[in-house]
Amino acid sequence: MTSGTISAQITDYANRADPYPLYAELRKTPVRREDDGTYLVSTYYEVRSLANDPRLSNDTRNRPSGYARTAEAEDTGLPPSFIFTDPPVHDRLRDTINRPFGPPHSPRFLDDLRGDLSKVVTELLDSFEGKDQVDIVEDFAYPLPVTAICKVLGVPREDEPRFHGWADALASSLDPQAGEEGQAKGQQARQDLGAYLSDLIEAKRRHPGPGILSALAPDMTPEDLEATAVLLLVAGHETTVNAITNTTLTLLRHPDILERFQKEPELAVPLIEEVLRYEPPVQFVPWTTALADIDVAGTTIPKGSPVWLMLAAANRDPKRFKDPDRFDPDRNDNEHLGFYTGIHYCFGAPLARIELHLAVPELFRRVKFSRLLEDPPPYRANAVLRGPRHLPVAIDGVTA
Repeated sequence: MTSGTISAQITDYANRADPYPLYAELRKTPVRREDDGTYLVSTYYEVRSLANDPRLSNDTRNRPSGYARTAEAEDTGLPPSFIFTDPPVHDRLRDTINRPFGPPHSPRFLDDLRGDLSKVVTELLDSFEGKDQVDIVEDFAYPLPVTAICKVLGVPREDEPRFHGWADALASSLDPQAGEEGQAKGQQARQDLGAYLSDLIEAKRRHPGPGILSALAPDMTPEDLEATAVLLLVAGHETTVNAITNTTLTLLRHPDILERFQKEPELAVPLIEEVLRYEPPVQFVPWTTALADIDVAGTTIPKGSPVWLMLAAANRDPKRFKDPDRFDPDRNDNEHLGFYTGIHYCFGAPLARIELHLAVPELFRRVKFSRLLEDPPPYRANAVLRGPRHLPVAIDGVTA
């Protein structure tokens, strides 16, 4: 990647707070070849088509030597997790993992979590009492999803300080600009987190308890379950933290819509879906590879080429969404790509939506916001999992 390429500008931290002008420029060439041979696909229909094309592989082991891969592709002692595999392996693993997680085998599993998660939301907001400012990330958006994924998996919540650093390193390694050092840290984190979860899984094999790790133990090899547990523990909270924070920031930047939302709580569903379009927690998917020559939008992507699917750019494609740079919770036909599409559609989307619908309305019902203390706020370094690292806000109290 050279400094003059648009991919370098997208991953440059200087553009993290507002990458959308770059995406608009990118859409002028729907399929763009970068200097290093990577193809960036940025328009809605082309992204959706390729995401559903079996000729595009998610397995980064298919990448030619010399191109950025992921910690999943390296020798960490674990097989790739299911999002970094292709059919039929992907389908077998995902079908197995879904059995204790959702319909048709476990239709009430997620819904039964609502009561516990609602209590967590209440406790977190109660802790705002007596404060005149809070950090939405540290004080709210992070602890809720971590608690949720721990409950889903059956991981002790008190172990969060142990896996926090590993999760950060693994998430950071997904960024194309992580470099060799970032990749090495990601590989080590995957090994360390895997070892921690291996011990936990073995304990659950002997003494089953709540959570899907116990439920999956009889049906998966130890290696596949360990790789799955690593993925779900990291992905299960990283993206939802961004989604909650991005929603909060977007509403505070649109006081007219916020005022309406506080009077019309039923607006929550379309409002949250619009945030997922407008400020998606995953900006792009940079790990796919063409398994054959693929013709798209008048361009041939050659076999073996790395491909980036630019979800956030596609979500603001004017050929698909009217006035796409406007935040509009009344938008009709909002089939966004905020949770991706196709066989790799976000496995945790149902859980994320439950968390968002519990957290966001209650946050804005109870907290009397005064102002943003930093706008733009400091963002995380990660260009793929884009979201504020902190979101400091001034508040005027909390209601019951």
